[in-house]
Amino acid sequence: MTHATIVSTEVLAQHLNDPAWRIFDCRHDLGKPALGATQYAEGHIPGAVHAHMDRDLAAPPTGSNGRHPLPPADAFAAWLGAQGLRASDQVVAYDGSGGTAAARLWWMLRWLGHEPVAVLDGGMAKWQQEGRPVTAERPRFAPTHYPAQPRGAMHVDAATVVAHLGRYDMVVLDARAAERFRGDVEPIDPVAGRIPGSRNRFCGQNLAAGGQFKSPDALRAEFAALFADTAPARVVHSCGSGVAACHNQLAMEIAGLSGSRVYPGSWSEWIADPTRPREKG
Repeated sequence: MTHATIVSTEVLAQHLNDPAWRIFDCRHDLGKPALGATQYAEGHIPGAVHAHMDRDLAAPPTGSNGRHPLPPADAFAAWLGAQGLRASDQVVAYDGSGGTAAARLWWMLRWLGHEPVAVLDGGMAKWQQEGRPVTAERPRFAPTHYPAQPRGAMHVDAATVVAHLGRYDMVVLDARAAERFRGDVEPIDPVAGRIPGSRNRFCGQNLAAGGQFKSPDALRAEFAALFADTAPARVVHSCGSGVAACHNQLAMEIAGLSGSRVYPGSWSEWIADPTRPREKG
């Protein structure tokens, strides 16, 4: 069975020794970029390799391309090959913060054409609460040549968003917390506000009280309340730097609402050009 959205801790535990399953530890803290690697070194799910948000899942920022720019497809594929990943492997990504960072790897693998990839529902927190095994041992995998087949239709650039401002055929959904969306505060980026006409769904709303994703029915109803009759293909996900946006897309996929896209540059790229409009309130 292929898992393409989320997978339970129980199912992952059953496949820890399965050579066709690969695990990636994506733990990351925006305020402490080195913390994820430290946590991984202290203990991780057996067989997991570490994926660093800034180094492995993003290209270097230039000041105009956002805080977590999408890396070139060939560069990301080369990194996957260095981790020994095969196109047929079932990938499970996890983090320690509700799946936001893990969803970035989930989305990037799908962007390269890798279908069997899922996020661990409940992440490292649930895994440890259940007393499941943790190790400090770093696994070794023989390098492979990963065959990238990037799908450009999965994302949009700033020019595309600009061209569709005020039009009915694109809805930008912002995954940041409501106070950042309104522009009341901005603790990370130098300018507060949002892309004009965008709507807000804080990515944390995708999770139930226990830190796991809500049911498909619940998610479908909540997204329907946001979009009414808008087709998923017209939805573009944004956030601060293209990470939390992936969490909202994952939630839509869980809900059976396939076909939405991501704006990887998001707000941090948008504000780098002062000619792009902004709004608050």
